Amino acid sequence: MKKVRLRFAPSPTGPLHIGGARSALFNYLYARKYDGDFIVRIEDTDLDRSSRESEENIKDALLWLGIDWNEGIDRGGSVGPYRQTERLETYGKAVERLMETGSAYRCYCSPDELEAMREEQKARSEMPRYDGRCRNLTPEQEDMFQFEGRKPVIRFRVPEGKSIVIDDLVRGRVVFESDGIGDYVIVKSDGIPTYNFAVVVDDHTMEISHVIRGEEHLSNTPRQSMLYDALDWEPPAFAHVSLILGKDRSKMSKRHGSTSVENYRNAGYLPEGLVNFLALLGWSPEGEEEIFSMDELIRLFDLDRVAKNPAVFDLEKLRWINHQHIQRGDLSRLTESAVPYLVEAGFLTAEQADQEADRLEAMMSVIRSGLDALEDVKDRAELFFHSRPLEDPQAREMVSQDYIPDMLRTFLTHLDNGEKLTPGGVKKAFKETMKELDLKGKQVFMPVRIAVTGVMSGPEMHELIPVLGVDEVRRRMEQNLGRTL
Repeated sequence: MKKVRLRFAPSPTGPLHIGGARSALFNYLYARKYDGDFIVRIEDTDLDRSSRESEENIKDALLWLGIDWNEGIDRGGSVGPYRQTERLETYGKAVERLMETGSAYRCYCSPDELEAMREEQKARSEMPRYDGRCRNLTPEQEDMFQFEGRKPVIRFRVPEGKSIVIDDLVRGRVVFESDGIGDYVIVKSDGIPTYNFAVVVDDHTMEISHVIRGEEHLSNTPRQSMLYDALDWEPPAFAHVSLILGKDRSKMSKRHGSTSVENYRNAGYLPEGLVNFLALLGWSPEGEEEIFSMDELIRLFDLDRVAKNPAVFDLEKLRWINHQHIQRGDLSRLTESAVPYLVEAGFLTAEQADQEADRLEAMMSVIRSGLDALEDVKDRAELFFHSRPLEDPQAREMVSQDYIPDMLRTFLTHLDNGEKLTPGGVKKAFKETMKELDLKGKQVFMPVRIAVTGVMSGPEMHELIPVLGVDEVRRRMEQNLGRTL
């Protein structure tokens, strides 16, 4: 059986897009499931837009998601190099072969001539395509064009009257007719190969067995299939997964929310949460379970459960999935990941975070049940660092009653009993205060909350108070009441 080898081949023209991340994930899962190779190569032939900065962003985003590769950029391998701009010699050999067999030819048409051709075809209500006027140039005609200083492109000679059949692993049998495809450029006038040509050469020389990519590439597949035939190469198996749409069923764009992995990382989504969500965009497991680790996804993923219908990017679903992973995540790691957001909110400095690691971890254990993304700590953690101004008239009235100072002093006495402060100890202090002063729960619980936090809602007090400590609780009470206790 042919070894399973898949690849992800992004263009480094910007940050890693959500759609690209899903393609990378599907290829990665399939390769790992079948003990195959996963390759990352860079399609950087768009010289004007490609940058090493974007390449670094893409690599960093993949690694953050947990998608590593065993061959390709930064890893090496026997079929490199893994950047297209470093593979021009390889493309040149394939071009020579196509030229020798008559499957490709030089085209000297100028941009103005091509534009005039398209306009004439539109006027006749025809689909614009190259009309083949340079298909059969004589050597003398080529010499004349070269004398004029024209730089040719190389076009592929599309066979006439041919049905091109693609047995897609997701979409089934798809048939294209060659007569609807004009002779297309495979090498530009500057010697740089076009996408459809370079990808064929790369996939063949890198022994790619399966290509899993977005549905938008389906229209490229007949062009690539014809190149495989002309070069007498075996094509890989193709699987075209559905588009990702916004909730309004239009193609996903920035108006539907962030479109890059970097944006979601900065917003405090966990990599495992985003991976879990991306896996469910177009693929569905058996059963009702929706929360999976990467190892579980590798075990369960296969192409026979990839849907043909478009996937809908539902931000609420992403937040729910991420929430589940926050609840299940390692508390120490979550705390460390939350620190930048706490620093950004001005609650503490990075140095203070190092010194208060245990207290921050205790705080995270309390508030993570209310987090959908780590940036939510900026709201959820506020009461752990300072109380809010006592502005609510109802709250002010509640702590201005005559019995409040004595009740708070009694509560503090039961808190500060020499034992380690725990949630259970706080509950006990509430009960003992009520019993000693013959008060009802509502006469104790809410005034204590207001005196400590300045507001009438928030974290459970038996969870908040052990994190604050008795001294901080006393300081806040005295500050909010304006008197010593």
